[in-house]
Amino acid sequence: MSAPGAGRTVLVTGGASGLGAAVVTAVARAGGRPLVLDRRPPADGVPWVECDLADTRAAERATRELAERAGGLDGVVTAAGVDVPGRLADIPAETWERIVTVDLLATAAVIRAALPFLAASRGTVVTVASTLGVKAVSDATAYCAAKFGVVGFTRALAAELAGTVGVTLLVPGGMRTAFFDERDPRYRPGPDAVLNDPADTAAAVMFALSQPAGCAVRELVVCAEQETSYP
Repeated sequence: MSAPGAGRTVLVTGGASGLGAAVVTAVARAGGRPLVLDRRPPADGVPWVECDLADTRAAERATRELAERAGGLDGVVTAAGVDVPGRLADIPAETWERIVTVDLLATAAVIRAALPFLAASRGTVVTVASTLGVKAVSDATAYCAAKFGVVGFTRALAAELAGTVGVTLLVPGGMRTAFFDERDPRYRPGPDAVLNDPADTAAAVMFALSQPAGCAVRELVVCAEQETSYP
């Protein structure tokens, strides 16, 4: 029996690092073909297009380019995400709006461009929200606004595409990635923080992508057992 995801072509945003890179690895190991949109190159040999997702029209063009080059898409995983924590009054407007654009508007832009290819293959979309898309915390207005938006967007999309394209909402907790590295120290996880391995979260993504047409995993929450931001 072939591995789940074998032979499938999956576009991953943010596939050069963090959860995105873990998904790329998981797709490749399952015998699939990962494609990447990112500002930095992914692992050697993975087809990609350099793209700043804050430019949503460029994100659409890059999505179509990769899909056409690959001859279609079977899945899309919107793993790209950025955050700069801080109080609303202290975060520059350009920074605040970039977070919402990359995390929410680019998610919609990439999926919009991918829809004709996914409809043709009866493929699957996995959007990546966050536990902070269901639980709000201080000093994260942009990130919470974006990730709450991803939750609402995905639920509406699932209703809209029912019967044509699979849609899964992924709600991950904190993971051991470089996501926190450039933060002010007060916003980084402490040395005793319990974080999830991104490979484990990627395995959940693969489970969603491997469902047969007509069977949808609507929502998945994947986090360390002692995750403080869920429930």
